[in-house]
Amino acid sequence: MSPPGRPKGEYRSATHKGIFSMSTNGFRLTATTGIHRGDRAYQQDQVEVLPHDRVPGCLLAVLADGMGGKSGGRKAADQVLLTAQQLFERYAPSRDDAAETLKQLVLEAHLMIKLTAITSEEEPHSTVAAFLISPGRECDVIHAGDSRVYHFRGAEMVSRSIDHSYVQRLVDEGQISEDEANAHPQSNLLTGCLGTNQDPPLTHRRIDQLEIGDTMLACSDGLWHYFTPRELGAIVHALPAREASEMLVSKARQRARGGGDNLSLALVRVDHLS
Repeated sequence: MSPPGRPKGEYRSATHKGIFSMSTNGFRLTATTGIHRGDRAYQQDQVEVLPHDRVPGCLLAVLADGMGGKSGGRKAADQVLLTAQQLFERYAPSRDDAAETLKQLVLEAHLMIKLTAITSEEEPHSTVAAFLISPGRECDVIHAGDSRVYHFRGAEMVSRSIDHSYVQRLVDEGQISEDEANAHPQSNLLTGCLGTNQDPPLTHRRIDQLEIGDTMLACSDGLWHYFTPRELGAIVHALPAREASEMLVSKARQRARGGGDNLSLALVRVDHLS
């Protein structure tokens, strides 16, 4: 969802981070992120995995795909991550409700992006895809726009978020198939995101408990566009987290054939303590 342009200091190479591995209550969370500018001149995706600094086994993954002019999209995506960081610093799993915290993230980031638009005379917008894992392995998910969150059990997809997009509406109405939606000329038209005049969608989902071997994957459309759920599941299951991230970005870049969007991902796997 990123228009052309290039900020100083952005390069075509991918950035992968083996963020951390945290252990508690008989399991380990291994997290990594990947981001690439694709064939666009500007990088307007942003992604981060935030470990809770006081509670083991608790983390927040957040991804934003910004839109709007040379710098508007990047400012919008930056605002999503800044809002997430500020909220998660104050978040206490024993006291606060995860679903409400995620909804607050969407609403506060939406408001701040709108304020940025007023002061900068730009039209910044952003998607968001986020999930919050609690120490009991509960997982809360929220999204707005067409950045997705997938839940895999082993190699099998258990669920994914449903895009707030025009083509998803056509799929829901039975007018086109999922495959046709991917190739539709209006596939980038969103029906809900952050920073518009409309209230953002607050589409929340709760996973009662992640199992050992489960993987949570948040990614922008610049990545998921090039994979079937079966392919995504096979890669995240077969490879260690960091290598899976590298493989997904590499394959997406190959399949884009020189026409790829910004792409980003956050991957978290639940493993046995070795």
